Amino acid sequence: MSGRTKTVVMNPAVDAYIDRAKPFAIPILLHLRGLIHKASTEVVEEIKWSRPFFSYKGAILCNISGFTKHCSIGFWGTEIGAVLREAGAVKDEGMGSLGKITSLKDLPRDKVLVGWLKQAMGFVDSGEYTSPIAARRQVVKAAKAEIEVPSDFSEALGKGTKTAGVWAGFSPSCKREYLEWITGAKRAETRAARIVSAVGWIGEGKQRNWKYQG
Repeated sequence: MSGRTKTVVMNPAVDAYIDRAKPFAIPILLHLRGLIHKASTEVVEEIKWSRPFFSYKGAILCNISGFTKHCSIGFWGTEIGAVLREAGAVKDEGMGSLGKITSLKDLPRDKVLVGWLKQAMGFVDSGEYTSPIAARRQVVKAAKAEIEVPSDFSEALGKGTKTAGVWAGFSPSCKREYLEWITGAKRAETRAARIVSAVGWIGEGKQRNWKYQG
């Protein structure tokens, strides 16, 4: 009896992220997403720090991002980072592993990109994977206590709405930035205005400081 092929599970939150991207970015993000799953059906999708991340056996493999004028893919794991640098693939450390991607022509051949993804998975399988965050973290800070979502903000988000779904997919740190901004208002009028702005930005999948990103 032949083995069953594992079905790739697509996360609706990642679908929503790609749908909201600029028109030029959508085919790039879809292509990258497809190659990541082509490398392995064990990859799991999730939204972290308001962008799509892909994990393999519990380790972050990579993330993809769509900005105003370019896209990027960032490989995680210090070992695969060294491989990419040695291959001369890293163009700008601050712009993802492969630099600014403005069209499919900016990407390496599919076979090459899938090969790098499989190499990254190989480091996970062999136990050699090292998170870049863990590698540079010298002091582990105590986790901040969660901030309770105020009732007026919760009502503005709504229940079962698209905006509420995007909010639920945000990382704890992303949520904290919004909540600290809203609860830090000294006047009721300011607080109300911030809630209106926050709900609008969240509905578009934007972080609190989205103006300074990309």
